[in-house]
Amino acid sequence: MQLDLDLYKRVLKKELSEERYLHSIGVMGTAINLARKYGVSEYKAAIAGLLHDCAKDIPEEEQLKLAIEFGILLDEITYFERVLLHGPVGAKLAEIKFGIKDKEILKAIEIHTTGDENMTLLDKIIYIADYIEPGRNFPGVEDIRNKTYEDLDEGVLMGLNSTIVYVLKKNSLLHPRTIAARNMLLKNRRNKRGEK
Repeated sequence: MQLDLDLYKRVLKKELSEERYLHSIGVMGTAINLARKYGVSEYKAAIAGLLHDCAKDIPEEEQLKLAIEFGILLDEITYFERVLLHGPVGAKLAEIKFGIKDKEILKAIEIHTTGDENMTLLDKIIYIADYIEPGRNFPGVEDIRNKTYEDLDEGVLMGLNSTIVYVLKKNSLLHPRTIAARNMLLKNRRNKRGEK
């Protein structure tokens, strides 16, 4: 594991801005801690956390070209909200450039910006680790951090709610996968509590 991580770190250090690189290291550390707490492969969490933003510093027009070249089927929302491109493009780069074949890792990278319905534990960990890594500093982040370590689903739900409010304030398009992820978590919560 360490050999892989060291190699990936060296490549990312050259290709990402210092800020993005440090963010990726923070997400990796947070993902490992959450994986340990919630019984997920620390190796998968480390790789997905480290590589989740491997496409983020590529200019958006170039990301769009890569998406077309890779045969990624872009939905209309992602096409218009180009900031979302780095998830699916990053997953493909992780596969091609870094040799990642594990489908769980690739999916976690692909959906880390939007979430999705039926997220696995690894998906949830990468989604929320991106949100609460130590370098993040915004109003309410500490509450989300604390809740995530108490109850992963509740932490992810808080992250999704916060993202939705942010997207609405920016008057940007909201991805349906984000709504699907939130609705699924709410339905699961109600089922656990025996609510209708």
